[in-house]
Amino acid sequence: MPKNCIIAIDGYSSCGKSTIAKALAKRLNFIYVDSGAMYRATTLYFLRNGIDWHNHDAVVEALEKVHIELHLENDQTQVLLNNEDISQEIRQMPVSLSVSKVSAIKEVRKAMVALQQKMGKTKNIVMDGRDIGTTVFPNAQLKIFMTAEPLIRAERRYKELAANGETITVREVLDNLKDRDHADTTREESPLRKAEDAIILDNSHISPEQQLEFVENLYMNWTAQKF
Repeated sequence: MPKNCIIAIDGYSSCGKSTIAKALAKRLNFIYVDSGAMYRATTLYFLRNGIDWHNHDAVVEALEKVHIELHLENDQTQVLLNNEDISQEIRQMPVSLSVSKVSAIKEVRKAMVALQQKMGKTKNIVMDGRDIGTTVFPNAQLKIFMTAEPLIRAERRYKELAANGETITVREVLDNLKDRDHADTTREESPLRKAEDAIILDNSHISPEQQLEFVENLYMNWTAQKF
């Protein structure tokens, strides 16, 4: 068993990054870190407190009051913002509509990256996000870049939102995903892009079980070569 092994899973919104990352971490007995939840928690704090994210000083002052913790409870990531469980609220549309704007802010990304790097210093972890393999952990031992067809991603996300009682259409979800893709790939600070040494996983037409098997085999092949 390697020590301080980092598996970075990057990709577009609603590609199932978190699902695979959590399943892989459980299978390998690694720590799972949901970086997207951290940006969503920060976005929720900004929304709740009326923070003008175009105001540099207001952002810096607000970040000093944002304290995020991640815990695994019953195979689900519990996200605490200043000791409050916000795991469900950060997945709702108000946060989804603003998270790309907040996560593009240089000061926000620096704060989150510093926290993520701290988490990865001493433990074996699986972390998913949009810049894990390029910015947060460019020397990660294994890098996966996940993608899927936009409409398939929208339909998956729509089902999640509908199950939580939100009234929304597939078209609205698709438009939101396209906006987020554009914001994520064109932002100045740590844009979403595939790391040169990342392996592409297009999961448009394969099951979560097949995805997990694919990534686990990549890890097993890596360990076989290293140990």
